[in-house]
Amino acid sequence: MVERQSPLEPVLHAGSHGNFEHGVDIILSETQPGSIVQLAAWPGEEKKLISVIRTVTGLALPDGAGGGSTDGARSVFGFAPGKFTVVDEAEGLVSAFAGAVTPAIGTVTDLSHGRTAIRIAGPKAEWVLAKFFAIDFALPAFPVGAGRSTVHHDVFAQIQRTGADQFDIYMFRSFARSFWKALCHASEEVGYEVQ
Repeated sequence: MVERQSPLEPVLHAGSHGNFEHGVDIILSETQPGSIVQLAAWPGEEKKLISVIRTVTGLALPDGAGGGSTDGARSVFGFAPGKFTVVDEAEGLVSAFAGAVTPAIGTVTDLSHGRTAIRIAGPKAEWVLAKFFAIDFALPAFPVGAGRSTVHHDVFAQIQRTGADQFDIYMFRSFARSFWKALCHASEEVGYEVQ
């Protein structure tokens, strides 16, 4: 595995922070997946690309933007018509897709070097994220596996719900440290732990 220095390293301080006298309601961590890949289908080739995603990852993906699936080690979600983000704890996902996505179906772009993955979990995760993004984070509106593309103060972010009270946020590495600080500050009033 190629070791990449985390952009969060200078500000990632393990332990409990904020108002944690009665416990913590938020767990923050950096997940550091081995592969983050963007796939895009040419017009009319979306179903073929969804089939390739199922073959390579083993994840069933509903058709349409926002739909997604996760099994803990791998995750996929559609973030726009015919465009998908696929994440794997292991490296090598881009090679697997490069061999399976033909030029007639679409494109494969490795984003592993340019994205940071931040996980927020806990009973107040929806509440804290709602401070940043104008999205309905309630479970019926944003089910497990689903993903959204959005912005916070012009900073692009992709968010996938990976558990009932857990979200993974993918953003440009260059903005990750600033967003991490803001996320910590927003979590202070309910108490948070950095892992």
